[in-house]
Amino acid sequence: MAEIGAGARVELLGPVRLLDGDRAVAIGGPGVRGLLALLALRAGKVVALEEIIDALWGHDPPATARTIVHGNVSQLRRMLRDMPDGPVAQILTSPPGYRLSIDLERIDAHRARALLEHAALEPPKRAAVLLAEALALWQGPALSGVPDSVRAPELEDLRLAVHGARVDADLRLRRHNELIVELSPIVRADPLAERTAGQLMRALYHAGRRGDALELYRTVSRATLRVLGVEPGSELRGLHERVLNDDLGLREVTGPQRAEPGPAPLQLPAALPALAGRDEELAWLDGLAGTAGSTVAVVSGTAGVGKSALVVWWAHRAGRFFPDGVLFASLRGFDAREAPLAPADLLTQFLLGLGVASSEVPERLHERVALYRSLIAGRRMLVLLDDARTVEQVRPLLPPGSRSMTVVTSRSRLEGLAVSNAARVRVLGTLAPEAAVRVIEELAGPGDFDLNHALARLCGYLPLALRIAGARLSSSPQWTRKDLVDELGNERTRLAALQVDGTDGTDSGVRAAFDVSLRGLSPDLARPLRWLGALPVESVGPQLMAAVARIPVGPARRALRALATHNLLAETARDVFAPHDLVRLYLRELAESELDSDERSAGLGRAVSYYQAASDTARRRMLRIVDSLDFTGSRPADELPPLRTFDEAQRWFAAEWPNLLAVLDAAYAAGRYSDVWRLARVAHTYRVVHPLSDDWNRLVDLGLAAAEAAGEVLGQCWMLISRCAIALTFELPQGCLADAERALDLASELGDKRLVTSANIHLGSALSLLSHHDEAIERLREAVAETERTGDLELRGQALANCAETEKRAGRVQEAIAHQLGSLEIDRELGDDSYAVVSLNNLAELHLRAGDRAAAERYTREGVELATARQLELQEGVLRATLARILRAGGSVGAAREQYALAVRLCEWTNPGRVSDLRTEAAELD
Repeated sequence: MAEIGAGARVELLGPVRLLDGDRAVAIGGPGVRGLLALLALRAGKVVALEEIIDALWGHDPPATARTIVHGNVSQLRRMLRDMPDGPVAQILTSPPGYRLSIDLERIDAHRARALLEHAALEPPKRAAVLLAEALALWQGPALSGVPDSVRAPELEDLRLAVHGARVDADLRLRRHNELIVELSPIVRADPLAERTAGQLMRALYHAGRRGDALELYRTVSRATLRVLGVEPGSELRGLHERVLNDDLGLREVTGPQRAEPGPAPLQLPAALPALAGRDEELAWLDGLAGTAGSTVAVVSGTAGVGKSALVVWWAHRAGRFFPDGVLFASLRGFDAREAPLAPADLLTQFLLGLGVASSEVPERLHERVALYRSLIAGRRMLVLLDDARTVEQVRPLLPPGSRSMTVVTSRSRLEGLAVSNAARVRVLGTLAPEAAVRVIEELAGPGDFDLNHALARLCGYLPLALRIAGARLSSSPQWTRKDLVDELGNERTRLAALQVDGTDGTDSGVRAAFDVSLRGLSPDLARPLRWLGALPVESVGPQLMAAVARIPVGPARRALRALATHNLLAETARDVFAPHDLVRLYLRELAESELDSDERSAGLGRAVSYYQAASDTARRRMLRIVDSLDFTGSRPADELPPLRTFDEAQRWFAAEWPNLLAVLDAAYAAGRYSDVWRLARVAHTYRVVHPLSDDWNRLVDLGLAAAEAAGEVLGQCWMLISRCAIALTFELPQGCLADAERALDLASELGDKRLVTSANIHLGSALSLLSHHDEAIERLREAVAETERTGDLELRGQALANCAETEKRAGRVQEAIAHQLGSLEIDRELGDDSYAVVSLNNLAELHLRAGDRAAAERYTREGVELATARQLELQEGVLRATLARILRAGGSVGAAREQYALAVRLCEWTNPGRVSDLRTEAAELD
């Protein structure tokens, strides 16, 4: 294994610790250590914030749980960042939670697992060394010093697996006397640990103490009968019988062993010359092969992902695990040319391979099953069942109680085998970019780096598509990589470019592989799949699927989950389903050929209607609404996602934003202009709360163009006000005044007094942005007075806040404080946290200008806590910059520098235009 250099390391196998090289770093109490443990246990994967809270506090978290976690994350980030050898590890924000990015070798639990997997491939002497190194990583009970609610029972399972494998290696090395000394107290303490008892029986037997081995079995048998009411398991009973018969050879120990010379079936087809990017899956199969007893593994994945290639390649190198041979059969479950292989025919093939004469093969299926199971009962064999279609096709071929391992590949997950036969299921994904490029280069030779990566990306990193592309390049020298990239770059011709015409006129390319998968679906599954092809979205949930396909949400959810089990979709998050890129193109072709243009148009209309209702419901949980658009009654609540709280609404918008923009683009292209500006306006609220300049501008520009194309004055007015809001948020004066004046003219033309007030508020703020403070204040105070007369709290809060900001710019501090306090009171009354953080920042700046640093810091820290809890990154960046200035004014240079660094990091993502100014301010501290 590779040596670990300096920098961050994490220890979980004992007291949870963060180390810098060999030096322990003081990170704080159980909560921080628990957070570190949760992230390290799943390093490289996203751990949801809700999951962290549940793990740290169980079912009774404090009201400030989110804030505590955010603070602890910030603390750990700072410690990782400040290590002298640089940030070899970092905690990344990845909605809906956090992800620890670190080399797994730097986490002791992952290193122990890697040593275990590596040892399985080594001869006994080297394996014993590696496994001893793995065991030495345990420094006491795992996860010490964290809250009791943080549990990882898999670490104890890992320790037992490492210890058991090390003992197996020592048995093969004939270290019997040492093992007797080591294992005897373990078995005395826990006579139910049958694997360890079996190992001790072997050691006693080979040390010449056969009587002690038999007495040990009697002790274990009495314990299992007394405690569990059953005899020991079949493995231990079989071992006892061999000791009784005095026929336990030295080679008969648990674990991998070389096959003895002699006839054994070896039915494997040829393997690929090389297999790129499947190290984790190979290690998983090695780990299953190294366990005692019968094992069933299912390797599942979409068409063309390389399931058969993986298991055949692995089987060729795993022969040492299976000294009694390998059986292989293609079940033809998804074969376009032949019917699936019946279990009776497959059993005939296997029985002949096991040496049964053809005349002695039983006629009846159940007799063939019985004979097959009898023949392999005492053997250590590998049975590969490739391309299974259903659980029923496989189940008769699974021998209960055997020492053999069965590996099944299928486009379906065959989850029934996990229920009935404790099968381990592994869903095979596409390749990583580097591995995908290696597949192309294996066939076509080295090529331009950028073109190779572009080619791999256009193939969706799908092994079948990659091999077709590589084969085209190698067999047709006139085609360059640039030519092929150009052809695949056109989505309309990509699947045709990945077609393979056989000599019999059939296609064995990507489209043909997907065709076979579709043909096996029931109509209840095929119909939703066609509707998905008619949508421009990247992913789909049950509610959207139900709306477009005009079915209830429950059946839509069941259909999507069934399609995921067939690996035509992937469930990328809870109730979020997405097709592979090439499957998406295939589904689009399918929809265009099987749904007429009116049906596709109607489906798009239903999608727009769904997003209008869901977006409007979500925005009302996040912010006060001042426009008159209302879609909340257009769909029943049970046909929408759960959008009851700010956080649920925020998560929904974040997850659906790419889909929402794609639906808007498609609706605009289809001429649905009235729908487009209305959806753009209701979605605009999310960007008010979470401002990202490019996304926000794109949304509003599209909405304004649609309103103009529709000739709808109301739409133009609201979209101009939306564009004004962008300019005010990012302090971009150019064009802001003209937009506000035009919006006011249109509002007056409509005669809508509330709309006129809203336009006036934005016009006043635009004037302030251009330093026309007196005129701005006069207009904004008129808006305040108007909202006082009408009792309109939503607009009154907005008018007060904008007036306070303008007075601050004009140097009228006390008037600004009074207006801002009034605005904050309304923010809190209406529950508008996103406006409240702005009010708190403005109050902090005003009190700093008035010379009251204590009040300024109090408002700022309250705002930071609220912005962090609500994940309002832009507002948090503004608040941290304000806090830095307050701390600098008080002489706390180090603390100010830290806040500037946090502000810069946030603004790099949310408001890049402010980064340069913040860095200049921070540099002045030096």
